Amino acid sequence: MAGLPPKEAASDEAATGDVLFERRGNLGVVTLNRPRAVNALNTGMVLAMLERLTAWADDDGVQTVLVHGAGERGLCAGGDIVAIYEDMLRHGGQTSEFWAAEYRLNSLIARYPKPYVAFMDGLVLGGGVGISAHGSFRVVTERTRTGMPETTIGFVPDVGGTLLLSRSPGETGTHAALTGAHLTGADALFLGLADHFVPSASLPALAEALESSTAEVAVGRFAQEPPASPLAAQQDWIDAAYATDDAEEIVARLRAGDEEASAVANTIESKSPTAVKVTLESLRRVRGLTLDEALEQEYRVGMRCLTGADFREGIRAQVVDKDRNPQWKPPSLAEVTPADVERFFEPLGDRELKLHSKESDHV
Repeated sequence: MAGLPPKEAASDEAATGDVLFERRGNLGVVTLNRPRAVNALNTGMVLAMLERLTAWADDDGVQTVLVHGAGERGLCAGGDIVAIYEDMLRHGGQTSEFWAAEYRLNSLIARYPKPYVAFMDGLVLGGGVGISAHGSFRVVTERTRTGMPETTIGFVPDVGGTLLLSRSPGETGTHAALTGAHLTGADALFLGLADHFVPSASLPALAEALESSTAEVAVGRFAQEPPASPLAAQQDWIDAAYATDDAEEIVARLRAGDEEASAVANTIESKSPTAVKVTLESLRRVRGLTLDEALEQEYRVGMRCLTGADFREGIRAQVVDKDRNPQWKPPSLAEVTPADVERFFEPLGDRELKLHSKESDHV
């Protein structure tokens, strides 16, 4: 979607550069405004969204909030991983501050007191899922390409992604998390990451309708029957392969399957072995947790990833040097011990995020 059509008299306009805010009738519009970076999130954007969403929650003139991305490429490609890489090289603490703010934003969106509409058009990856899939009206299109690709860069799904995928049908969320696959809008609906399918060409008209109609009425007017989900058609063999807590056993079961399943085994074995095992353990541990508790667990795991070798190496291989040839340490699933995995979940002491105990964070 090439942005919303211009308005001559939009009220309450504000620009912080990378994220824009405006009022259009009863609608508060958040525009992620880094199109050249596919609107990747940075700390300033997250803090600005926290501030403005908190203000709009108490503003009777704002009845609905819409978040969308500038440019043609997508809502949001995730967090700014180049900035994270540079921070790791400096041994700085900026990434931990970014995650703390980002996870508070995810928590706020999940309990927002007004309809929160997310246009999940184009790329919606990682942190982009965090600012959309926790909303109350999550709209995908035929252009949607979403997912949690963290294992590719030696990281683990975060922004509440482990909780969302743990609730997907059968073991399909486990499959999505371990492979880091890009998913269609129909797949997102099947996994429970989205609610409505609207053709991308209809998004500007839907945005205009949200200015004066309730979200339920406006979205209902434009929503259509989605295409079939490719992932749903694969659920039988996915459930059989992933119904274990052992990553090596998952790969062995996939290898024993057909050509499609065997290709998935190759995909998983190309990811960081440590990230694959920690992701699997995260998905199993998150069952029964609240979102805030899940975010706290993800923060704990993420802080340990910052001090490990694979996260830095994965970013280097994918987006810095772009050689696509990461040297994982250790290099195989068999060499990642249970003790190695357990260390990622150890308490952080006074560095814990403690989201669910902060009453002051609640809208």
